[in-house]
Amino acid sequence: MRNDRAIAKPAILFLCLGNICRSPLAEGAARAAFARAGIDATLDSAGTGDWHIGHAPDARAQAEARRRGVDISALRGRQLRRADFYDFDLILAADASNLRDARAIRPPDATAELRLMLDLLPGRGGEGVTDPYYGEDDGFAATWDDVDAVAAALVAEFSPSSG
Repeated sequence: MRNDRAIAKPAILFLCLGNICRSPLAEGAARAAFARAGIDATLDSAGTGDWHIGHAPDARAQAEARRRGVDISALRGRQLRRADFYDFDLILAADASNLRDARAIRPPDATAELRLMLDLLPGRGGEGVTDPYYGEDDGFAATWDDVDAVAAALVAEFSPSSG
């Protein structure tokens, strides 16, 4: 990840297509993991598309998060904006398409590091988090498992004892 471990309060943005499934699940998993670890962080999520701006996460995503002990019902969809490339240290895209779309609007002098979420997991680099939107409910459980593992990797990276 970053060589700069001196980040006092990491700022991480999770990115997917519509910001109602994968990225709010990732934000919820990260919020819970960082809170358990006692690490202060700025965590948010966004989508590359504008279809769900202002909408709550998909009901199936909310149900899966709730099943895992996390409430994401207050989150609201928003679209990635140029300012995010300066406001966040790290922007984690759910898949290659989201990464490509983010790179297309990334300002040349942006300060945020831009990567795939699963690049943080050994043996999963280059893979995308499966989009459960058009599938069955069990797809949301698989997505949670992926983003929860990403959250754990982030906590390990930003834990005071990891430096």
